[in-house]
Amino acid sequence: MKRELKKGRMYRHFKNKLYLVIDTVKHSETQEDMVLYKALYGDYGLFVRPFDMFLEEVPEGKVNPMNQKYRFELIED
Repeated sequence: MKRELKKGRMYRHFKNKLYLVIDTVKHSETQEDMVLYKALYGDYGLFVRPFDMFLEEVPEGKVNPMNQKYRFELIED
């Protein structure tokens, strides 16, 4: 089952930081789909990450303190 990205929604990273998904964008050189998201902590920085990587399962061997299945998981209302 393919996961969907929900724009304007909050996601938790597997290292327990919260982010707001702003939109999807295209890499100017490769045309790769990217996710634009904002940290909800610290300086509230903006980040981009490849779309598929944003929705992937936590890679093997990564320290996973939240014990999440996915790298970023939607925070349900």
